[in-house]
Amino acid sequence: MYWNRLNDVLRTRYGTKVYKLALSSGCSCPNRDGTLGTRGCIFCDGAGAFAAAGEISRQLEDAKARVAAKAGPGAKYIAYFQSFTNTYGPVERLRKLYREAMAPEDVVILSVATRPDCLPQPVLELLAECAAEKEVWVELGLQTIHPASAAYLRRGYDLEVYDRAVEQLHQIGAQVVVHQILGLPGETEEMMAETARYIGCSGADGVKFHLLHVLRGTDLAEELQAGRVPVMELETYLHALEACLRVLPREVVIHRLTGDGAKRDLLAPMWSGDKKRVLNAIHQTFLRDDLEQGSALTGEAVPGF
Repeated sequence: MYWNRLNDVLRTRYGTKVYKLALSSGCSCPNRDGTLGTRGCIFCDGAGAFAAAGEISRQLEDAKARVAAKAGPGAKYIAYFQSFTNTYGPVERLRKLYREAMAPEDVVILSVATRPDCLPQPVLELLAECAAEKEVWVELGLQTIHPASAAYLRRGYDLEVYDRAVEQLHQIGAQVVVHQILGLPGETEEMMAETARYIGCSGADGVKFHLLHVLRGTDLAEELQAGRVPVMELETYLHALEACLRVLPREVVIHRLTGDGAKRDLLAPMWSGDKKRVLNAIHQTFLRDDLEQGSALTGEAVPGF
């Protein structure tokens, strides 16, 4: 059994466990401010993720306090700008945010979540400056390579934009982490595996897998109520996840095997709210099936590469 686990990679690289500190940049998104749309992607609840607002130095202190009991002395950290589109704004403002987040010696990685269509040249140059000093990850929300699914999500950019972003980010020395959603309406397991294989062939350094889950207050919740959203069963998710891992090159780092939303807002699937159960099921299934990341690769070219 093998998959390239992020925790293992970071322990080897930094000699200790590395903890993620979720930060809020206060950035908006072109899919919400009227540039591309006003309602965001169909699954977005408009509240961002889990980081608190405020000065970055204070956010770092608060986030460290939350993990202090398990981190202990000598811990190292990832400064993670998580909510919305964290390269979307004036570059001087972004420089202040990134620099403040990177300043502590125990912060060894800067991670910035964004969209592939929000990487103008001045931002790429800023990220290059940061990458010359510390490890930089840029997380891209691709979700799927299939045009009908991307349109359903209201993603707002074509696949070629993603391809170009990966190329540009590698040119400046950043690592690319790509998000994929499993369980999109109309997508078969084979289609999900096609997305994963494309991500691997695109040169992505890491992948985050997410289950399509429905949160209260999203347009996806209205789709669920209308009966247009299939609710994935746990076993189906596990099978699809294995199919995706088998077509990813062994060197691609697996940053996440599932994603979950706030339990208070979760509408479906309800089993996803029990994170411990889900992770245990994933590990038991991988062990049972002797999962090997990359075992299904054939060496055939993927269109576009």
